Amino acid sequence: MPASAPEAPRDDRELLFTPLARLADLLRTRQLSPVTLVEASLSRLESLGPRYHAVVTVMRDAALAEARAAESEIRAGRYRGPLHGIPYGAKDLVATRGVPTTWGAEPYREQVFDFDATVVTRLREAGAILVAKLAMVELAGGMGYNHADASFTGPGLCPWDTRFWSGGSSSGPGAAVAAGLVTFAIGSETSGSIVTPAAFCGVTGLRPTYGLVSRHGAMALAWTLDKLGPMARTAEDCGLVLAALAGPDPADETCVGRAFRFKAPAGLTRPLRVGVPKGCVEQVQPAVREQFEQSITALGKDIVVTRDVPWPDLPWGPAVGTIVGAEGAAAFRELIESGRVSQLKCPADRTGGYSALLTPAVDYLDAMRARKPMRRAMRDLFARFDVIATPTRASVAYPADREFQQAYPGISGGPPVIPAGNLTGLPALALPNGFGENGLPTSISFMAPAFEERRLVELGALLQSRTDHHTRRPPAV
Repeated sequence: MPASAPEAPRDDRELLFTPLARLADLLRTRQLSPVTLVEASLSRLESLGPRYHAVVTVMRDAALAEARAAESEIRAGRYRGPLHGIPYGAKDLVATRGVPTTWGAEPYREQVFDFDATVVTRLREAGAILVAKLAMVELAGGMGYNHADASFTGPGLCPWDTRFWSGGSSSGPGAAVAAGLVTFAIGSETSGSIVTPAAFCGVTGLRPTYGLVSRHGAMALAWTLDKLGPMARTAEDCGLVLAALAGPDPADETCVGRAFRFKAPAGLTRPLRVGVPKGCVEQVQPAVREQFEQSITALGKDIVVTRDVPWPDLPWGPAVGTIVGAEGAAAFRELIESGRVSQLKCPADRTGGYSALLTPAVDYLDAMRARKPMRRAMRDLFARFDVIATPTRASVAYPADREFQQAYPGISGGPPVIPAGNLTGLPALALPNGFGENGLPTSISFMAPAFEERRLVELGALLQSRTDHHTRRPPAV
């Protein structure tokens, strides 16, 4: 082997906390067997997954068969690329042929499709190995849940402290990556469901531009907002996964057909203009504010920061709420009208769909029309800045035994950056940046113009090259 080849991790625990890019080198140079890596992931999924309510289905037999095939291909010199032989998990709203796809909800617990979602097909073609379907908030939160216990699998629990929530609606992907059960996971976001669990679990999450990744075969909650994206240890890992996911798909008419060509980050070519919105750090937990400022300081002269940037005064929250309610009610109309919605776990979800069915058409149309000036406002903002930086969430993870509004009274996130980014379809990257109350992770987010994921990955990789928060591991895993 070349003298510069990386040394293989010493045990299963270390193995599953190794960044994807390094694992790829070990697999390519045959210092590590795909079978060994997949077996380690399966063992941890089976032993630790129930602790966090993170797993719906472990795909042991299929995963080991694919791992043996990957090992044979690599030995024969047919190496497919950096995902070849890498185990991953998928949020249980993406279809997988012959395996239950439950949408986290009791009424769909036995649901099985006879096809794979495009993201599953793309990852298989890249050589990645699906080892588990991961837990999620029922129906991705579309019925208005207000409590962590909103899935037939139980409340998603944070690996850093199981008294706290792992975040929604991609609760399983966040916990599984944080606990080293999988190397990366596929989550989904309608308004916060990748970046929130990434923040609460201390991992890196990338929300792509709307339409960059095909949603064919994924459960629809709000089809004008839904996005699929990676959650992993590092920004670079997210970039590697996104490169396999992005691209045209005739089966999804909203897919724009653009590729994402990943290139290992080599540093910024110029300082980036970073805007920090007015009010984004005023009503957050002290540690969230402190860690945000330390992250900005760590980027040093590679960014030029403008503080107190006015946020466009538009109905971001009401618009996203109206659209999710109306489109979600349309998507699950049969469930609601049949009364099977009463089988959902969270009491708020059993009734929320009925009020959403009564959304006036004029309210929905007004919310949709508002997106045009919203997009214009974001274009004007990004004419001045390359990136918008904020704390991802105003607090650390919520206690798992309380309703959300009772979690941290007096704490507010400031400007509605998450709804704004989702309504206008912009990409964002959430990165762990320290620890706050109860030793729980804090997080920083960067948002960029449409299709500027490479800028986000490069900036995230730069921050992670100067800090070690992404290398930290929960104490009990």
